[in-house]
Amino acid sequence: MDSYHSNRASWAAGLLSPLSPTTIESLEARSRDVQERTFCKWLNTKLEANGYPPMTSLVKDLSDGVRLIQLMEIMGDTSLGRYNKTPKMRIQKAENVNKALEFITSRGVKLTNIGPEDIIDGNLKLILGMIWTLILRFTIADISEEGLSAKEGLLLWCQRKTEPYKEVDVQDFSLSWSDGLALCALIHCHRPDLIDYDKLDKTDRHGNTRLAFQIAQDHLGIPQLLEVADLCDTQHPDERSVMTYVAGYFHAFSSMEQTETVSRRVEKFAELMQSVWVSRNDYERRVRELLRSMSEMRTNWAAKSFVGTYADARQHAASFQNYKQTTKRAWVTEKQDVTTLFGNVQTKLKTYGLREYVPPAGLSLSDVDAAWNLLLKAEAERSKAINAEIRQIKENLRRKFADLANDFERRLRLISTELVSIEGPLEEQMEQVREIQTRMPALSDSLHVVAAAEDECRDANVDENDYTVFTVEDLRFEVELVSQSITKKIAGCVIQIVSRNMTNLTPAQLEQFESTFRYFDKDESNTLNQSEMTAALASLGIVYSDEDMDLIYDQLMQDYGAVTFEAFINLLVDIMEDQTSPAQLRESFRGIAGDKPYVTELDLRVAHLPASAIEFLRQAMPSSTNDVGEPEYDYERWLDEVFEQDGL
Repeated sequence: MDSYHSNRASWAAGLLSPLSPTTIESLEARSRDVQERTFCKWLNTKLEANGYPPMTSLVKDLSDGVRLIQLMEIMGDTSLGRYNKTPKMRIQKAENVNKALEFITSRGVKLTNIGPEDIIDGNLKLILGMIWTLILRFTIADISEEGLSAKEGLLLWCQRKTEPYKEVDVQDFSLSWSDGLALCALIHCHRPDLIDYDKLDKTDRHGNTRLAFQIAQDHLGIPQLLEVADLCDTQHPDERSVMTYVAGYFHAFSSMEQTETVSRRVEKFAELMQSVWVSRNDYERRVRELLRSMSEMRTNWAAKSFVGTYADARQHAASFQNYKQTTKRAWVTEKQDVTTLFGNVQTKLKTYGLREYVPPAGLSLSDVDAAWNLLLKAEAERSKAINAEIRQIKENLRRKFADLANDFERRLRLISTELVSIEGPLEEQMEQVREIQTRMPALSDSLHVVAAAEDECRDANVDENDYTVFTVEDLRFEVELVSQSITKKIAGCVIQIVSRNMTNLTPAQLEQFESTFRYFDKDESNTLNQSEMTAALASLGIVYSDEDMDLIYDQLMQDYGAVTFEAFINLLVDIMEDQTSPAQLRESFRGIAGDKPYVTELDLRVAHLPASAIEFLRQAMPSSTNDVGEPEYDYERWLDEVFEQDGL
């Protein structure tokens, strides 16, 4: 700490020795000089601002009362009436001064121990006291900070503004301002663009003070009432002069803050009105669009029509469902948003006591509610129309399928009835059956139409149908039964015709051969393929080599075109006549059985009979069970039943 700051701290703490009377008188004289200069400059700012020439000496220039009256008119913002503008005599000067003093008193300013003669005679001490009273009344008295006024309020204001600056400690209006940092801090606090406080040389008291004076005068309009020496080169800067000068900072910055406050108020109001304007436009635009969209949707629904198919109705239903899950939900949100937006606008206007917002005709919230109710009504009608269309289409599909299915079953039943009622000679029956058979493909093809109708019902989720008891599967099964009946009828006629013509076979043989043919005709086609024919012959005890069987089968195919029952019977007749007698067949079974009176399944397998022939013989031959539970087949008895006894 330098000697200056050390002495400053000591003075503040009252640690230095009491001042001598001579020193005190010297300080008072210096204070009067500083005050006279400062107060004169302060008064000149008032005069020059109103077009009056500046004063050079308080004692001389105030002595005739003219300047004092001018100053009172300026400070009081009023006219004091007629006065002597060029007084020559003392009485005239006294009248002027007395007029000014009476005005001061009328404004509630208490003047002590001063009269017109003191001013006329140039009593500097009393004149300075009067001017200080005026400064207090017209410059400092209106300062207020947290309930404090005048000196205390100004001091508190300075303390609050400079508190963030650690090098500044404002405790008074004297030593606290002697290094210029408090002034720089006040400027930086309000106008950081004018001064870089951090870059100041904190030890350069004169430089900092000079910088503050210059910036305050050039940029803030604060006249330089003091000299640098008035603050930096004295142990006790004059308090009244410092207060007068610092008060200029308060008023400058308060005016700035007031201007800023007014500007902020106007700016805030402008922002509010702009916000209200934007919100109103946004509200009207969104409401207008919402109303248009809802109206357009109602119009679209009213214009829509159905084509009568389930797919079309489902498309309408899907589109309507999509509307409810997307568009409608967006509209619900938008309706709530515009309601909130409207409320926000009204709240802002009410907060500032402004006239409430009335939307244009057709755009009020009640208009939105009315349009929304119309939409809900149209929506309900649309839903009913779609559901009714789907129900009607399902009903039509039920009737369509039922009509087709019932008609198909009726036609099939007529064919079945016609087939059962066939009578007469076998050849005529054959012709009638084959004629019926030619009609079956067309009938079977028409089942596809019924199946397509059933598919339509299935696609439309139509499960129940009170108009018919038939399904496509039912009809397909019945078609198969009728086809089998036709095939069996034809086979029966063929067998009967063949049996009638085969006079060289006994009835028992014909019955045995017929049952064998039917057994091995697995596909009921009234024909045998080569493997079926081989098995059938083997079941009758007739076994050929593969080469011989190929030749036999090829010959039958060449002669008959297929191994029909007629071809099979003729083959057996040829075999019975040319190769095998009942005695030979019995001998063949004895050979397979090893001369036993019975044959086992194992005997048949060892003889390499086809599995189908073995299965047939097991079912055809009488059997009994031996001691170990195995079946024994009585071929002797079976052959006795098949052939006449005389032929054995």
